[in-house]
Amino acid sequence: MSLERSIPPVLRPLVRAYVLGYASSTIPRLLSLLLTHLIRKRKNNDKKKPNSLLSSAGSILLKGLDPQRFPTFCAALIGGSTLIEARDNSFPETSRIPRLARLLSSFIAAWFSLELLQSKKSDVFLGTIPYDTPNGVKHKATRYAGRTIDLTLFAVTRAVDVVVGELWSRHRIRRTVAGKWSKFEQAISSLADTAIFASSSALIMWAFIYVPERLPQSYNKWITQAAQVDQRLLVALRHLKAGTIQYGTDCYDEAAFLRNMCKDYGWPLHYADPIKSVPFPCEMVHMGRGGQSCELHALIRFVQTSILCLSTYVPLNIALVIRNPTRQSLIYAMKSSARSSAFIGAFTALYYYGVCLGRTRLGPRILGTSHPARQTLDSGICIGTGCAICGWTILLEHEGRRKDIGLWVAPRALATILPRRYALEEQWKETLAFAISTAVVFMCVGEQPKRVRGVFGKLLNQVLYQ
Repeated sequence: MSLERSIPPVLRPLVRAYVLGYASSTIPRLLSLLLTHLIRKRKNNDKKKPNSLLSSAGSILLKGLDPQRFPTFCAALIGGSTLIEARDNSFPETSRIPRLARLLSSFIAAWFSLELLQSKKSDVFLGTIPYDTPNGVKHKATRYAGRTIDLTLFAVTRAVDVVVGELWSRHRIRRTVAGKWSKFEQAISSLADTAIFASSSALIMWAFIYVPERLPQSYNKWITQAAQVDQRLLVALRHLKAGTIQYGTDCYDEAAFLRNMCKDYGWPLHYADPIKSVPFPCEMVHMGRGGQSCELHALIRFVQTSILCLSTYVPLNIALVIRNPTRQSLIYAMKSSARSSAFIGAFTALYYYGVCLGRTRLGPRILGTSHPARQTLDSGICIGTGCAICGWTILLEHEGRRKDIGLWVAPRALATILPRRYALEEQWKETLAFAISTAVVFMCVGEQPKRVRGVFGKLLNQVLYQ
């Protein structure tokens, strides 16, 4: 705190933003590096030189100082919006001029700070396009946009939440004053965050199965680890949807990877034969857990995933209260860990059980058991069933966390229906969307800070005004 007092008040938001951005971009990578190092060391498989850990850590710390990375973006966004905001005490607080100045300064800062991030070139967004010449078709290098799409969708989601929340609040006040506020409207208010998470989860899990390239690589990897799924099962589902594997048809070559899966798990080889096995047994979906029982498999998934999550949540929640530990805070930390672990465990279990419901339990009772019906069930309906029901397990979480989790996954869900790479000349549209959304959010933080919900709203208020 003494160090912060030595900084001029006008520069404090900028410094806070830079420090927060630097910490958020380096600490997770350092922890991941340390965890990987410990795992390798435990397995006696660490062939790196003794100083490799320090070298890698130093590289992470230095990359965070790159002026085209996230910390500088945070400083430019927060600092710019406060430094160039016109402040004139001659205007009364009710005047629109300070409000417009705040809105304009936030818009300008958001526009140029995002352009700062977009200016950094990445090989992922480089490609070639064909063009005709007198000597035939040739290719030239081109750069695509989309590097900041996740950040933009986060801002857009938050701005929409602010606007819709304000409109709904005014609607509620009018209806309550008139004595017409109904139970249906109350239910909408109570379930809004749950519905946001459930629908977002459905889009994300559908993309994870069929179009994983639409998800960020790190997010895709995290889901794979949490789901503990054999990649060959995902390939089989994609083949069934594409029609390259069809029930009742000889697909010997296409099903070769399924025969290898049968060998690895000790199943009969006819499990992988789309002529003899219509449909493929649910035991293949279970991947060695619970045998042929879909219910036992779901229970095992719940227990295993919950225990796995506990090993992450317990140390994290205890670390948050370790500076001032009390019996009550420790009990709360354990309860919070158990609740969050149960939520993730139930999410995983219900997703898998939903797949089984769609393909063998409930689906055949509706569509029948013919080969075309089985093909239809396994080419999308079974996955859709799992996607539709798994997200409602968010009801196990504390009500206060539902809004944070819902607003965290919503931008990722939107990203699955938008291209992750697009023409560079269209980038101004993304920049405009980000600038408008950021201006709306910052404006709301300045005038109605409670309207920007969750941890993000509190954090933004602290960075900007405290």
